[in-house]
Parts: sequence; C-alpha cells; structure tokens
Amino acid sequence: MAGTLATATVNTGSKLMSKAAKHPVAVFGLGMLAGYFVYKYRKDIIASASKTIDAGKDFVLHQKENLEDIVAEAKEDK
Repeated sequence: MAGTLATATVNTGSKLMSKAAKHPVAVFGLGMLAGYFVYKYRKDIIASASKTIDAGKDFVLHQKENLEDIVAEAKEDK
C-alpha cells in the first residue's frame, strides 16, 4: 500500500514539475513560496538539523566504542 502511494506521489510530482518547468513565472512563484516557508520555519529546521547531527555523532561514537571492545576482545583471545 505504501509503495503504491509513494509511486503515485512521485508520478504526480513529476508531472507537476514538468508542467511548471515550462512556465518560468510558475517556477519563480514556487521558489518564492519555498523560500517563504523555509524562512518561516527556519528555527525549527535548524533545531531539527542540529538534533539529527548530534544523534549521528552519538551513533558514530557508540559504534567506535563497540569496535574498540571487539578489537580488545580479539587481542585477549590471542
């Protein structure tokens, strides 16, 4: 079900973008609209990106610790 919905969304989006690309004023308007929403929600976007970056750093550090533990165990077994 989700795959069908995603396919329909992509097909609709591609048709919409191909029609919009033929009209420069529409492209400009869509850019203005996107810019407005990015500006309006910039604090939320920055907070979300910062949270994601911090989670990624924590994940990398955790994996590094796990790898160090595995290497230490391998050295002890020798």
